[in-house]
Amino acid sequence: MGASINSGSGSARWRSSRRSGGSYRQMSDINVTPFVDVMLVLLIVFMVTAPLLTAGVEVDLPNADAPALAENNNKPIEVSIKKDGSIYVGETPVGSKKLPALLKAVAGENTTEQKIFVRGDQGIEYGQIMGLIASINKAGFSKVALLSEPQ
Repeated sequence: MGASINSGSGSARWRSSRRSGGSYRQMSDINVTPFVDVMLVLLIVFMVTAPLLTAGVEVDLPNADAPALAENNNKPIEVSIKKDGSIYVGETPVGSKKLPALLKAVAGENTTEQKIFVRGDQGIEYGQIMGLIASINKAGFSKVALLSEPQ
């Protein structure tokens, strides 16, 4: 149970080496514990949220026999379909049977590179719009896009 009391010889020695031009030795160890803690928390967060991001809503999509889409930079042709099912190319009313021939006449030989924008009424059935897109694709047009109003 003894306690020794120094007269400050250790601290005086420290001060004397500092005064005499000695340098402090820097600590070169990095404390990685906080870094590991943050990484583990992020790993857990991503492991929990990743399955939630890939889950989607089950939808019974209609079948369409359409080729794959290709890249295009031409001025688009607008095809509109109204709620009553009437189809327009630009502002010209067209029957569904005459649509492919009219689109080929407007586009000329550039059917694979021609953009077509489809504007469908909000109240029309999804299957009708997909049927329209399928008939456009069967006519040889591969770049078809759906337009919507910004919110």
